[in-house]
Amino acid sequence: MNKRVFLIHGWDGRSNNHWFPWLIAELKARYFAVDAISMPTPATPHLKDWLGAIKEAVGTPDEHTYFVGHSLGCVTIVRYLESLPKKAKVGGAVLVAGFSGNISSPELAEFYATPERPIDFARVKSICPKIMTIFSDDDPVVPLVKGISFAKSIGAKVIIEKGKGHFCKDDGVTALPVVLETLTNFTHER
Repeated sequence: MNKRVFLIHGWDGRSNNHWFPWLIAELKARYFAVDAISMPTPATPHLKDWLGAIKEAVGTPDEHTYFVGHSLGCVTIVRYLESLPKKAKVGGAVLVAGFSGNISSPELAEFYATPERPIDFARVKSICPKIMTIFSDDDPVVPLVKGISFAKSIGAKVIIEKGKGHFCKDDGVTALPVVLETLTNFTHER
């Protein structure tokens, strides 16, 4: 069975920026089918549209389906997983600079977990039991405390990188070996 990986960029991002091109090349060299989804209206994201883009690209997910997200892409992946049928299963998710609460960006409010729009974290964990979160100790966008809270909510393992900022090209991050290593480990675990 072919392993499929779907990459979801963040707010105002693109499917070919930061470390995504490097990861795509590395995964393809290892015979993964890779789709870096160009999310609609990335500068003014809407949850419904972003979920629709993932659903259209993925089709029917299975235990050979993996996700990699950056920033708002992580939140979107969690919301997508939550929307799947209870019996659905995916192989795993690697979430880089993800968060679940408000990070002082009111224009993203519909993505946030709030009392009015909670995230069913138990459901997410049952659909996707392998989740790794990756944070930087100096991220100016996602405070480490918000990231750790997010990881605990979904029962994810945590890796903290040193000096990677928000994992953007402007931070000098054009390759992220820890993501490749994590995905490779996920696909060999059973």
